[in-house]
Amino acid sequence: MTASTFLFATGIENSYPTINGGRTRIDEMEKCGHYTLWRTDFDLLDEIGIRYLRYGPPIHTTWLGQGRYDWDFCDQTFGELYRRNVVPIVDLCHFGVPDWIGNFQNPDFPDLFAGYAQAFAERFPWVQFYTPVNEMFVCAAFSAAYGWWNEQLSSDQAFVTALKHIVKANVLAMGTILDVRADAIFIQSESSEHFHPDCPNAIPLAEFYNARRFLPLDLNYSRRVDSDMFLYLMDNGMSRDEYEFFMRANLKRHCIMGNDYYVTNEHLVSANGHTSASDEVFGYAEITRQYHDRYMLPVMHTETNVKEGPRGDEAVKWLWKEWSNVLRVRNSGVPMIGFTWYSLTDQVDWDTALREENGTVNPLGLYDLDRNIRAVGRSYRQLIHDWCQVLPAQSICLQLPITQPRDFDKPFAHRARKSMKSICERTPSEPLMSN
Repeated sequence: MTASTFLFATGIENSYPTINGGRTRIDEMEKCGHYTLWRTDFDLLDEIGIRYLRYGPPIHTTWLGQGRYDWDFCDQTFGELYRRNVVPIVDLCHFGVPDWIGNFQNPDFPDLFAGYAQAFAERFPWVQFYTPVNEMFVCAAFSAAYGWWNEQLSSDQAFVTALKHIVKANVLAMGTILDVRADAIFIQSESSEHFHPDCPNAIPLAEFYNARRFLPLDLNYSRRVDSDMFLYLMDNGMSRDEYEFFMRANLKRHCIMGNDYYVTNEHLVSANGHTSASDEVFGYAEITRQYHDRYMLPVMHTETNVKEGPRGDEAVKWLWKEWSNVLRVRNSGVPMIGFTWYSLTDQVDWDTALREENGTVNPLGLYDLDRNIRAVGRSYRQLIHDWCQVLPAQSICLQLPITQPRDFDKPFAHRARKSMKSICERTPSEPLMSN
């Protein structure tokens, strides 16, 4: 039957951007051993008590061309998730595109990606949760503003071009997935940013960056952008027709605002425009409130981690700090539906933001790369055990309409999808509002 629960989740790190002018693919699934140890990784979910997994196929080896796919690895892995009745939150694009697409400057990417999303949904119709494009702001910034990944460009024009293609791809993918499964739910895993001025002369720049951070979600949720951001978009290559496409989309009602928070998500801004990490100043609860006040959607904390340091308890303390922030947000009236420690295992070379291939293991996971549980893994297991029944009981009227994978073909699930399709067909999306 459908479930009402709190989503305690983790993820399999599946970043795959390119560097060196597109010649080198940084494939985190390969570096972290998932291609050979995926069965073991799924066993770890049972060991720790996790039923929700942020997970996605490697786009560069799955999507071979327009209408051409190699589903072999997906069939194995998603077949096993189905057998185990694990609910995947499917991440279809995580910081990269196949070589034949090129990069995020390609204007054909959005329409082509929508076809890929539809093909995936048709092959795995029991999948209900999706993150079509992961961290749209980070993807556009690292690829086209900072010059680190993929197109490796550094200009406002390139950033706006990447951003409009990425968000359009996300919106079109939501549409094609809904054509296949009317009760699909989209969890936007988006970076929660904040910029602090380090002197009075830096205030205008900090205000600009704090407005720009909202652009991906504003466009994705059909929220009219602030006037200075409208001019910024128009001055850097977005046409009025392109802007109006986003304002007409109105798929917000199918969405959960997933937000990610790390100690690096807050920044100091200098008067010359230089930014640096400020460490934690406001914290997750305050920044989440800013995003929730803007979009008024249910919220899921979709990523966090910190390195296990020399004391061995650094990650444990961060877990409990983030969890306390989640409870604070929830207790203030925001509908919080999930929490994620990202990722299941340690990662590789994220200390240089995947810009270099050094083979440096980053001790960020619930398990190390030998699949031995870390202290934070034991703490997360205990947290899930202690809280898994408490939070749903706090509001039995707030239900997330989840259909478990193995219930997909049950009569009640067919009725639920038919009802959702009927509702969506006869009920218009919320009207456009001036902001």
